[in-house]
Amino acid sequence: MIREKLAIDGGKPVRTEPLPLEFPGIHQMDEEESAAVLGVLKHRSLYRYYGIELQHEVEKFEAEFAQFLGVQHAVAVGSGTSALNVALTALRVGPGQEVVIPAYLWVSVAAAVVNQGAIPVIADIDESFCIDPADLEKRITPKTTGVIVVHMSGAPAANVLELLKVARAHELFVVEDCAQCAGGSVDGRKVGSFGDMGTFSFQMNKNLTSGEGGCVVANDLRLYRRAVAIQDVGFGRDEAGRMSFSDPELCLWGKGCRLDELRASILRVQLRKLPRTIGNMNRSKYRIRRALEKYPEVQLRKIADPTGDTGCFLISTYPAPDVAERVNAALRAEGIVTSPQGLSNIVMTRWGAHLYYNIVSLVDHTSVDGHGFPWNLAENAGLARDYHRGVCPVADSLFERSILIAIPSCLTEKDEDDIIHAFDKVLSTVLPMRSLIAVS
Repeated sequence: MIREKLAIDGGKPVRTEPLPLEFPGIHQMDEEESAAVLGVLKHRSLYRYYGIELQHEVEKFEAEFAQFLGVQHAVAVGSGTSALNVALTALRVGPGQEVVIPAYLWVSVAAAVVNQGAIPVIADIDESFCIDPADLEKRITPKTTGVIVVHMSGAPAANVLELLKVARAHELFVVEDCAQCAGGSVDGRKVGSFGDMGTFSFQMNKNLTSGEGGCVVANDLRLYRRAVAIQDVGFGRDEAGRMSFSDPELCLWGKGCRLDELRASILRVQLRKLPRTIGNMNRSKYRIRRALEKYPEVQLRKIADPTGDTGCFLISTYPAPDVAERVNAALRAEGIVTSPQGLSNIVMTRWGAHLYYNIVSLVDHTSVDGHGFPWNLAENAGLARDYHRGVCPVADSLFERSILIAIPSCLTEKDEDDIIHAFDKVLSTVLPMRSLIAVS
C-alpha cells in the first residue's frame, strides 16, 4: 500500500472547505421555529406568568420535556448555569458543605458550588470521561453532602448506577448536569431521571437550543416546588400568576431566572426535532468510530450504551501526548477543521474551562466578595482544596493524550468520508513512525 504524503509534510490536503460548525440544534432550525416565535409575538404576551393573551408556552414545554425524560416535574429557567444554581439552592447547599464534582466539567459546575458558599471537591474520571465511582468514594468526607454527576461531551456517565450506589450509601444528594447530553440515556432511561435533580442547558451549542435557556427536573414534589419559587422571586404563585405567601416552606429568596415565552416556543419545536438531531450525530459519529476500530493503538471513549449516546463529540485517545499532538496537527493540516470561530479537532489540553486545572478562579481560590468568601468562612475552615494540575492523574493523562472532534448534526456522507480519509491517511503514517522510533 502506497501511503499518501501528509499535508503537514507538503502533500495535498483531504479537503479545503471547513467542516460545519458544531451547534447541533441550530442546524435543524427552519421556518417552524420562526412560526412559533411569531405566534407568541402575535399574542403580545412574552412573560410566563401573565399577559394580554398568555399562550402558556413555558408551561407546555415543561410538561413536554418532563414527559420526554420520564420525570414528574420540570421548571424551565434562563440558562444552564441558572439551573445549577436553582438546584443547589433547592437542595439547601451552603457554607460548611463539600460537593464533589468531576475533573472534566464546565466552569459553571464549580461556580455554582462556590456561589452557594460551599467547597467543591474534584474527583477523577475514568475512560468514560465521567466521574470514576471508586475515586468518588475516596473523596467523600464527613462534610460531603452531595455529588454533581456531569454527563460530558454528549455521552452519559457509563457508571451512573454505580455512582448512585456510592452516593446513596453515604446519604449524598445527586445532581445530574445534562447540559451537553440532552436526550441521552442508559438502558432506555433518560439522563436527568437518575438523581435527585437534573439540570439542562439550551445554550447555542446544545442538542436543543433557544440560544440561551435551561431546565431543572425532579421527581420529588418538595424539591420541585422549591425550585419553582427559587427561579422566580422566592415565593409560590397562585393560578392567576400572582405571588402567594401561604406556604411558609416556599417563602425563600429568588434568583429571578425565569424562562420567557419566546424561547419556550422555540424549545417546544426543538424538542420535537431532538430525536432527528441525535440520530444524525450518532450516524456520523459511529461511522467514524467503526473506521477507527481497526487501529489498536487508538483508544475510543468508553460508551456504556451506544444507543443512548447523543453523538455530538468524538473522543479518541493515543499512546502518548506527542502522538496525540502529531495526529492532531496532521488532521488539521488535512482540513479537518471548522471556520475560525469554531472549536473542534483539538487536543483536550486546549479545551479551556472544561478542565479543572484551567479554571483560574478555582485554582487561585478567587473570592466572590473580595474578602475571601467562601474559602475563609469559619464553616469552611480546613475545607479548601488544591485544584492544580496533578490532583486527578487519570484525567490529566487522558486530557493530554486525547483529541476531541465535534460532530455537527448536519454532516454529509462526503464530510464523513473526508474525516475518515484524513484519519486513515494520518494514522497509517504517524503510528508506524512511532513504532519505528520505539524499536530504534
